[in-house]
Amino acid sequence: MQKVLPLLTLCFALLLSSFTLRPTADGYQVGDKAADFKLKNIDGKMVSLADNKTAKGYIVVFTCNTCPYAQAYESRIIALNQKYAPQGYPVVAINPNDPAVVPGDSYAAMQTKKYAFPYLQDESQQVAKTYGATRTPHLYVLTRRGNDFVVSYIGAIDDNSEDAKLVKTKYVENAMAEILAGKPATTNSTKAIGCSIKWKRA
Repeated sequence: MQKVLPLLTLCFALLLSSFTLRPTADGYQVGDKAADFKLKNIDGKMVSLADNKTAKGYIVVFTCNTCPYAQAYESRIIALNQKYAPQGYPVVAINPNDPAVVPGDSYAAMQTKKYAFPYLQDESQQVAKTYGATRTPHLYVLTRRGNDFVVSYIGAIDDNSEDAKLVKTKYVENAMAEILAGKPATTNSTKAIGCSIKWKRA
């Protein structure tokens, strides 16, 4: 019986974690065409990918207010927009967390942020599910192909989620260098490291 109890405890813990990390749809793979969306920005306006007719692509990042990983990456996300928006790839940030689960990710809390790029609320969480996002942050580079946007990179921003000064490999910047040169990214997919998205309770 003493051996069985720890096993039952472990199984129960794994069951609980499966609810916390509720699986989403398979989501996009590199090469897939991304569907457009229309979400509310912190300025109250609705934003879609089609709004910016001059965009060569987008850096779409699922992030939030409260996750320590998202907080650690905030300045790096801002830097990505500063570097790549002038080259036609602006950042679009999306908060997929349910504020009923994490009050610090409410729309009002989002409005305290002063970004030079859209910070959108995915209230239904459908956009995150469509993309297959599971973490904050979870990043997708989209490249324009005619009227479509094609997924060119998925995953992490770089290889150090704690300290920007200790980064050795800048995944997104390496991918962007190749994409801007008209080439496919050599490393086009990495594992997103961050907090699990806080899904609506069933």
